[in-house]
Amino acid sequence: MPRYVFGPVPSRRLGASLGINNIPPKVCSYSCVYCQLGRTITMSVERRRYSDPNEIAREVREVASRGVRIDYVTFVPDGEPTLDTEIGRAAALIGSMGLRTAIITNSSLMWRDDVRADLSEFSLVSLKVDAVDEQLWRRINRPHRSLSLDRVLEGCEEFAKGYRGALITETMLVKGLNTCEECLKATALFVARLRPAKAYIAVPIRPPAEPWVEPPSGEDVVRAYTVFSEVLSGDRVELLTGPEPPRFEVVGESEDYLLRTTSVHPMRLSHALKALEGLVEDPEAVVKRLVRRGELVVVTYRGEKFLVRSFVRRGSS
Repeated sequence: MPRYVFGPVPSRRLGASLGINNIPPKVCSYSCVYCQLGRTITMSVERRRYSDPNEIAREVREVASRGVRIDYVTFVPDGEPTLDTEIGRAAALIGSMGLRTAIITNSSLMWRDDVRADLSEFSLVSLKVDAVDEQLWRRINRPHRSLSLDRVLEGCEEFAKGYRGALITETMLVKGLNTCEECLKATALFVARLRPAKAYIAVPIRPPAEPWVEPPSGEDVVRAYTVFSEVLSGDRVELLTGPEPPRFEVVGESEDYLLRTTSVHPMRLSHALKALEGLVEDPEAVVKRLVRRGELVVVTYRGEKFLVRSFVRRGSS
């Protein structure tokens, strides 16, 4: 039974992702209100040895030897991965096998030189940036009391300047907290300074730590996408509003096309209908069927109608 490795699993961002769980459950520097794993049990900002990099490498090598598809070996544990002092060495060992490595961090320890050095070993780094306002940050992410938002953001910028791999960001939207246009623009302006390959906008699709947390409205999502796209180039902004794909498959059927496309970015209704003209006789019927089933939502924003993927929460798989 593997101690650290799980998967590979289909990832919305990383393709076939072989997961690494290098932190015990809910040891974290944040206690985010939307966390699908519940409230943080052990709040910590102290780095220590949580994993054995040689054992991680051995388990990865064993999975890779079976010939399964692995796009990334991803450190995405049940807590904050950068609390583990061994991540840099583990990433280097995995990289020596010719495999790409990724890490998804909440960014809280980016002010530390040793953390930035460890993350430089990874092929891809995902930084969380939910808010750049101190009060909002504390309400959404509920950080360890010793953390300072200014230092976190400065650390992110310092890392982005010298990092040679693929840098992406993720911003989680929570209804009534960080969805106003002013909040979104401030966050987008900061994200733009990091020059990410992709800036992802996410919504809570699984049961959150706090029962009062709700996903944003369809209009909120379109607003966020529009604001981010106006600050960054549009092709660098994507949504994470749909569930992970159940399997890897070629998109061809009209309903799949709309659902997968609107999971990535809102579609103008007129554009969607035009795109379906070559696939089906009655494009409007396809759209109406998906709306009736609750899989798509029609949103009016700035006088235009958009299709957005519905993000009804699903249980963890």
